[in-house]
Amino acid sequence: MEVLRIATAGSVDDGKSTLIGRLLYETNSITTDKLEAIHKASQRKGIDFVDLSLLTDGLIAEREQGITIDVAHIYFQTPRRKFIIADSPGHVEYTRNMITGASHADVSVILVDARHGILEQTHRHYYIAHLLQIPQVIVCVNKMDLIGYEEEKFRAIEQKFTEFAGKIKSQKQQIQFIPISSLYGQNITTRSDKMNWFKGSSLLDVLESLEVHPNESHAQARFPVQYIIRPRTDQYHDFRGYAGRVASGYFKEGDAVTILPSQRTSTINKIYQYDQAIPHANTKQSVVITLTDDVDVSRGDMIVKTGEEPTLLKELQADLCWLNNEPMTGSKTYLLQSGTSLSKAKITGVDFIKIPSTLEQVSATTIKMNEIARVKIKTAKSIPADAYDNNPSNGSFILIDEYSNNTVAVGFVS
Repeated sequence: MEVLRIATAGSVDDGKSTLIGRLLYETNSITTDKLEAIHKASQRKGIDFVDLSLLTDGLIAEREQGITIDVAHIYFQTPRRKFIIADSPGHVEYTRNMITGASHADVSVILVDARHGILEQTHRHYYIAHLLQIPQVIVCVNKMDLIGYEEEKFRAIEQKFTEFAGKIKSQKQQIQFIPISSLYGQNITTRSDKMNWFKGSSLLDVLESLEVHPNESHAQARFPVQYIIRPRTDQYHDFRGYAGRVASGYFKEGDAVTILPSQRTSTINKIYQYDQAIPHANTKQSVVITLTDDVDVSRGDMIVKTGEEPTLLKELQADLCWLNNEPMTGSKTYLLQSGTSLSKAKITGVDFIKIPSTLEQVSATTIKMNEIARVKIKTAKSIPADAYDNNPSNGSFILIDEYSNNTVAVGFVS
């Protein structure tokens, strides 16, 4: 059964937690004891309805402040597919949490309060969805019940959001708009009779029908080597295999391949999954590849199809989101990890800081936590990287503080 990964985003009190709770409730994904506990908790709060937001606001601080702080992963399924929701915080000070939570999403669900319309945070949420190249964006205009389910106000929000998205000019994203009421379950799992003017599908129907990873199998083939298989037995004493996970594209027996960064060439002899030989390996499959030639291959190398080689980069330009409490300093050396490849690296320049809410570019010499910047990076060894727009699986990286071992930034090769 296919798995759809969903990243949710919304400003404070847009009803994100209630929406997720409603999806769980309507798909019978809540156990009886948990439902009873929520009933009692709602009564203690003095409200006359079941507060479904309590299902996701799990941290004490979240419940006290009424906000989402940490990224939570929520699982549910329908007869048609399985879902994983990365419930990310919407506050500007938790931008780093949102980026890490949404980094593997197939669809971004952005909530907008129908009363307040498009806010600066809405712009930020969409910009991050664009930065991560999330292929599908669903804008849920929530709390339609509080504006009398008026079509005119919904259309005004739709137009304003579309105008901002047009400034970014993303050709790879599809944007849909759905008017909903999380509190009363309108247009969540079934079409609402309160909004007959809306001719689209309910949120769940849309989520069940979206195509998962439509372009990954067509991307250029990338296989980062994680481990060298050399069995210490008489039966397999000549066996030498390269274990890893196909990052993008596919490989098959007989493919002419190039090993990077050495640029030596060979041909795929066999592909194994467990102890069985298979004719080909697709994206996200973990396999062992053997070659016809005894070439030097190590962990951190990358096997690619000959003719589809990425550029070997020692100097690269990238969009960087700073995750660390301590600001970036140009004099410091970091470790850059791209796939299984690791190299010392230094940020040689900051082109600008990008303000996601306004798309303004501000000059800077350092980067603070949660800021997104365009930077230049120099590495000690060549990195076989693609532009993130062309191949996200081989166009992203992290920067690591080599002394504390903390991940300080996530980057996207531009």
